[in-house]
Amino acid sequence: MLGCTSCCSLHLLQPQPHTSSSFPHAPCTTTSSCSISSSSSSSSRTTLHPPTAVSPTCTSASTQPLTFNHHGDQQDDDGALLHLLRAHDTDAAFRLFSSHPNLLPSSPTTASRLLAQLSFNSNNPNSFSRAATLLHHLRTRGALSLLDANALSLAAAAAARSGNARLAHSLLLYMLRQGLLPDRRAYTAAVARLTPPTKALRLFDAVLRHLRDAPRDDLLSPSSCLPDTAAFNAALSACADAGDCRAFRRLFDAMAADWGAAPDALTYNVVVKMCARASRKDLVARVLDRILCSGLAPCATTFHSLVAAFVGFGDIPTAERILQAMREGRKDICLLLRAVAVEAESAIADAEQRPSDAALLDDIVINPKLSLSEQSTQNEEEEVPLLPKAYPPNARVYTTLMKGYMNAGRVNEVVVMLRAMQREGETSPASRPDHVTYTTVVSALVTAGYMDRAHAVLDEMAAAGVPANRVTYNVLLKGYCQQLQMSKARDLFRDMAAAGIEPGVVTYNTLMDGCVLADDTAGALALFNEMRSRGIAPSTASYTTLMKALATSGQPKAAHRVFDEMERDPGVAVDRAAWNMLVEAYCRLGQLEAAKQVVARMKARGVRPDVATYGSLAKGVAAARKPGEALLLWEEVKERCPEDADEELLEALADVCVRAAFFKKALEIVAAMEEKGIAPNKTKYKKMYIEMHSRMFTSKHASQARQDRRRERKRAAEAFKFWLGLPNSYYGSEWRIEPLVGEDDYDPS
Repeated sequence: MLGCTSCCSLHLLQPQPHTSSSFPHAPCTTTSSCSISSSSSSSSRTTLHPPTAVSPTCTSASTQPLTFNHHGDQQDDDGALLHLLRAHDTDAAFRLFSSHPNLLPSSPTTASRLLAQLSFNSNNPNSFSRAATLLHHLRTRGALSLLDANALSLAAAAAARSGNARLAHSLLLYMLRQGLLPDRRAYTAAVARLTPPTKALRLFDAVLRHLRDAPRDDLLSPSSCLPDTAAFNAALSACADAGDCRAFRRLFDAMAADWGAAPDALTYNVVVKMCARASRKDLVARVLDRILCSGLAPCATTFHSLVAAFVGFGDIPTAERILQAMREGRKDICLLLRAVAVEAESAIADAEQRPSDAALLDDIVINPKLSLSEQSTQNEEEEVPLLPKAYPPNARVYTTLMKGYMNAGRVNEVVVMLRAMQREGETSPASRPDHVTYTTVVSALVTAGYMDRAHAVLDEMAAAGVPANRVTYNVLLKGYCQQLQMSKARDLFRDMAAAGIEPGVVTYNTLMDGCVLADDTAGALALFNEMRSRGIAPSTASYTTLMKALATSGQPKAAHRVFDEMERDPGVAVDRAAWNMLVEAYCRLGQLEAAKQVVARMKARGVRPDVATYGSLAKGVAAARKPGEALLLWEEVKERCPEDADEELLEALADVCVRAAFFKKALEIVAAMEEKGIAPNKTKYKKMYIEMHSRMFTSKHASQARQDRRRERKRAAEAFKFWLGLPNSYYGSEWRIEPLVGEDDYDPS
């Protein structure tokens, strides 16, 4: 173990500059004239155009430009900035803005056009950083009101595409608060990428609510703000990810009835995902039938969704049959799926139980006028709908089935399928293995512990002309780290750089975790600092992994400094795992009071302690040799999380109580363990009792008063010995902690 030496200093743990990623409380300086009903600018507030079409007149006429009396040439600078933008010299315009970021732009036209042109074609974090910088400065100045709906929509769409969905979400909410209607492409991109999915659904509902409340004239011309099928598909996908059948049914019914957005094949692909999430195999098997009966043509993604659903159910044989039918070019796959549906419905009937949300999804897939049994009968009598063409399987479908084999531990089948795809790819390029396929094979081999075979796949990829990506290398690195082969992990890390693949935060987190497993605290800290020096922003897992390394090496104060750094980092959120790791760091050394102070801060911040928190505290109580604290901790556990208490927590508390001769509490705890189906280690407790307490209550010189005081403890000790199976005074009678009934009070009836 490393001590807290200079090699583990935190001199590079400095906060990195961050652009503002959200505007939850952006100052609102617009007046009522900025509402969506402004006659002269309603069109400009709802349409989304490329920067070449953004005219100087597409800003709100009611918004007054900012003036700066102490800068006589400020208007000239703003005019020069606008001239560069109209000449489409965006780079020069941004340089001019950067020279006076606190003053420029000063007019609505210039501000909106600059943001629009910076956002256009910004599809990655690096290209969008300039637009984010402009937004940050405008927000700092309280000048967001200079921006019109067109520019804000472009910025929100670009933010979502570049991976900053949080910023897109904040921009869209700001627009709604200002009475501006965002373009549908902006909120569709945000809804499709926001996490958690419940957050995406709240945003979509907020947009629909504002659209319903908007004046009709603003919605007729133009209509680019109204949701289309793609927008609803994104929202329905969020419902499926959240497992929210009620919201799914509500939006599915509203998309055509209220907004004129007819479901398409992609909509029904999402229906497959929703039914799979709701464990409705019977409905999944009928979706293809519904697509064809609706006059729609399925797409390749439809069959991928079906295979993925059955793989998720663990029904590998059905997934294999679908894949084989696709390979044979069959057009009657609905016949195969009908048999699966009937079998699934029979299983539900035999169990006499249907999922509670069945009625919400049934009408989407089957004829709403027919019951499931009537639908099954009708399907048997009707001619099976045929596919409009053959759909040969592509690499994505093969890879999905391959993942099913991997999850089932069938590594050989994974490799066999790879060879089959390679042979088939010679005549059918769509079936040729891609980087996802090879990464799946690598992951399966790593999981099985075949690191040499997994590494050989890299050479195979190179020979096939399929370049490995960062994910492939991360999977291999994780395998080496888990097997404590850190030298090979470092060699692979160098090979990764030689191949021109930049490591990411997951790469560094994986290597840091390997250092933790190898007790290399200095290595973990060096990797963290290297990551920061390369401009890679640490994630929450980065901080907690480094804290774990320092806690393991007995450096709780250093871990606390990392925690403080994490709290100051605006790019991460301090979660319960980080708090628990800090508690663990202090408890490992028995610094119970410091750990309790952390828990108090944790509660004050609204973070509720969980089983891991209490488990660390129990270990801290044992290390600090303060058994009285164990009694208080046990009472809090019973009050706060009796159902969640696990074996590790209960065993730690029981150990403390047995060592301290708190046999009554020890019996309570082991009884709780047995109620949860956890078998206490009686052999361990027998050894502890014999070694520590076998000579209890044997003193012949104790006073009568002292003997009376310890009578209850003696009875608890005898009860505990009875539970252990040691000789005690309870043999031949029913043991219990309460005092035995006196002989005179005994009532045989």
